[in-house]
Amino acid sequence: MALEITDATFEEVVLKSDKPVLVDFWAAWCGPCRMVGPIIEEISTEYDGKAVVGKVDVDANQEFAAKYGVRNIPTVLLFKNGEVVDKQVGVAPKTTYAAKIDAVL
Repeated sequence: MALEITDATFEEVVLKSDKPVLVDFWAAWCGPCRMVGPIIEEISTEYDGKAVVGKVDVDANQEFAAKYGVRNIPTVLLFKNGEVVDKQVGVAPKTTYAAKIDAVL
């Protein structure tokens, strides 16, 4: 299951991770976010142990959404060694997210 990441845990979970981290910036009221949610959950299961997969609710946690310029949701950022290495804005098929992770493993 995808981790719930907050402003308080973002640095520890995402920026200090020794594995690639896929972060879904979303909100409960966002229709497209609800389409991406199940895809993110599947990827979380499939990449368990190889990558960290998490979600940031932008309504409750605005600090890092603002820091990384997230203006449209869903936005999925891929981090490696604390740096953003890839970005997907809007809904994309599961293969798109999987390919992004595979590229940095």
